[in-house]
This record gives sequence, C-alpha cells and structure tokens, in this order.
Amino acid sequence: MFRPRRLRKSPVIRRLVRETNLSVNDFIYPLFIEEKAGIKKEIASMPGVYRYSLDRISTELDELVELGIHTVILFAIPLEKDAIGSEAMNKQGIIPQAIRFIKKNYPQLYVISDICFCEYTDHGHCGIIHDNDVDNDETLANLNKQVIAHAEAGVDMVAPSGMMDGTIGSLRYELDNNGYSQIPIMGYSVKYASAFYGPFRDAADSAPTFGDRRTYQMDPANRTEARREAALDVEEGADIIMVKPALAYLDIIRDLKNTFDRPIAAYNVSGEYAMVKAAAEKGWIDEERVMMETLTSIKRAGADIIITYHAKEAAKVLKRG
Repeated sequence: MFRPRRLRKSPVIRRLVRETNLSVNDFIYPLFIEEKAGIKKEIASMPGVYRYSLDRISTELDELVELGIHTVILFAIPLEKDAIGSEAMNKQGIIPQAIRFIKKNYPQLYVISDICFCEYTDHGHCGIIHDNDVDNDETLANLNKQVIAHAEAGVDMVAPSGMMDGTIGSLRYELDNNGYSQIPIMGYSVKYASAFYGPFRDAADSAPTFGDRRTYQMDPANRTEARREAALDVEEGADIIMVKPALAYLDIIRDLKNTFDRPIAAYNVSGEYAMVKAAAEKGWIDEERVMMETLTSIKRAGADIIITYHAKEAAKVLKRG
C-alpha cells in the first residue's frame, strides 16, 4: 500500500517534495514616508513598522538591501492636507522626493508608488467629494496628474489603490502619451471594503472623517464581482492584478490565478499583520511559524507577489534556510 508518511520522514525529503516554496523575491515591503525631518516613529498598532523621514530612512533601506528585499511600495504622510489632496499632485511633494532619493542612493531597489488620495485629503476619502461621495471621473483627472508627478521623479511602477472605475485605462493613456509607456501598472483590482485596514489608517493618517468607503471598495460577500473587476483592469492594460486583503480572500486569489494570464499580487494587510503580533505578544502563538504559514498560504493560493509588513522577518527566516 502507498504510505504518504514515507515522504514526510525527514526534513530533507519534506523539502524535496514541497509543492509551494516562498522566496524573498516574492516580497514587496511597504514604506511610510513623512514630510518632516528627524522622524523614526514606530506605529503603535503595527509593532516593528515605522514612519520615516527621508533623513532617517537610510538605515531601513540598508537593511532591506542586506536581506535581499529589492522592491518597496511608498505611502505618504504629507505635511499639508486639503479637500482635493493637492499635495498628491505636487511634483516636489514627499513621494516624488522619496522616489528621487531612493533611485539616486539605492539604484538596486525597485520603487513602486501608491497612486491614491486618501493620505492627502483632509476628509480621508480617496478622491474629490461631491454630495458626500467620491466623484469618480473628477478624481481620475487628478490621479492622472499624480501619476505623471511620480513618473517624472523616476518611479519604476505605479499602483493605483482607490478603486475608481476606469483608473487603469486612464492612467495607461496618460503614461503612454507622456513618454512613460515603459512604466507598468499594478492594479488594486479587487480591493474589498475590509475591516482589516485599521492599523494602516493609523500609519498613514488616512481614516475617513465621515462615512466609509463602501461605495467604491468591494462588498466582502462578493466573489464573481472580483472576476469582473479584474477583467476590466486587464482589458484596460493592467500589468499585474492584486487582491486586497489576502487571508480572508484566498479563494479570490485562486480564482484570479485560474482565470487570468497576469501576475497575481496579494496584499497581506496591516490588520492581518497586527493580529499575529498581538497574539504573539500574549504568548498564544509561535509567531515565526504562524508568519511563515500565513505567507505560504498566500503563495499556495496563487499569489506570485506578496506585499507584506512581515517581509524583513520572513527574509531572515528564509536566509537561515
């Protein structure tokens, strides 16, 4: 008779027949950039994750390079916010400054920028507000200005996260017609109106001051809609399609993997990270094992790329072998 346990007898044979293998090359690490000086501030709800000013961020970037993490995604904490998120379109704003700084001093790093307005608006929503809701098409016009500011600064990839209808097509047209056809777009194609985003909103000072984002982010109960959303982004020119969050939506990651011929990204979001950290602090779980099991499950579900706050710790585990 066949005994499956024969192929589990030792670490060597388990590694030999392992179906899913994590690599440091799978990871994108998020960075929160403050438009101030002298800032290295730990985010209370995300232990081990910090907000940095550009004059303090080199230590963090040195560590990423040493660990073999070569891709970062940038989020802004600007000094000034207003109703339309003007600083998002400022060609001398904090993210264009950060892109130039990283590309000059760490040319080996691949830089992705978040394209959205929630970090820049005084109301915390992802665009221009009319009648207590985000105006989709007026917001697209401003997103086009933001993406060109980042492209001119030298960004390697852009990642629009606001879930405005038509975003990918609008940005693709704008990039192509301004000489930036080489810049890929990673669409937040399937982004749910999730309760798992709480710590990020602390990190980026981006919590809505009224209402919520359910009129533009997806209903967590919907599955087939995810394929429709992803299909629209692919049709409009997305190079990579993303599912966000990851853990409660592993079925969606697998659906997209089975349906589309694009790389699939998954965002292992702040709430997922914070739960592991909180349980580990209580001594209720083995943090390292839970972290690696979590990341492996995302990869096994079909993600080619994982955006995760665990990236540095996971890279250290993988380096040990």
